[in-house]
Amino acid sequence: MNALEKSRLRILHIDSSARLSLSGQDRHGSHSRRLSARLTSRWSSARPQDDVVYRDVGVAPPSHVDADWIAAAFSPPGRRSDEQRARLAESDRLVAELVAADLVVVGAPMYNFGMPAPLKAWLDNIVRVGVTFGFDRARAGEPYWPMLSPGKRLIILGARGDYGYDPGGRQADVNFVEAGLKAPLAYIGLRDADSIAVEFDEFADERLARSIAAAESRVDALVDRLLADLEERLPV
Repeated sequence: MNALEKSRLRILHIDSSARLSLSGQDRHGSHSRRLSARLTSRWSSARPQDDVVYRDVGVAPPSHVDADWIAAAFSPPGRRSDEQRARLAESDRLVAELVAADLVVVGAPMYNFGMPAPLKAWLDNIVRVGVTFGFDRARAGEPYWPMLSPGKRLIILGARGDYGYDPGGRQADVNFVEAGLKAPLAYIGLRDADSIAVEFDEFADERLARSIAAAESRVDALVDRLLADLEERLPV
């Protein structure tokens, strides 16, 4: 295996906005899609050898967890019926994408202070007992443990109609997007996380323009930093 193959990484790029076009290209385009597209494009330009797996849950939402899903997920794998295995097939695919990823990029706009419903459905499908987290009530100390391999990184790219949702801001206490993603993903082992968001969307004035420019600048700086860190650790 040559150096290029040794350093080949996989990016899982997830978008969730109900707006299907990009801001800057369409008057009603998505800011979160704009940021996630910018990040993955810059990454691919620097590292064309890396694979990018794209999943748009805004267009194709995963099935929501229901009673049949729960019964199947909590049944021992060897005792599942054909129907139960079929019910978990979509979840299995989503988990496999996450397990294979080195970098997880999530476009996550704020809807009513939280994440879009399709993104929550994705999250519920990949937090799986015995698959992405372990549980043993007889285990000494902490009965739960993460099962994802270490070294993965999460990047959340958001958009908000109002402003002041970052830590220390006027509305930080009602920002349930980043916390709602970071907590369960850290629970299964994805603990290294960065987040960047556009604000002031509802104002549609120079404050929005400045916020977009600042967010794009932060995306560029984050990519540069991660690539520099990667260059120190991997042959490229």
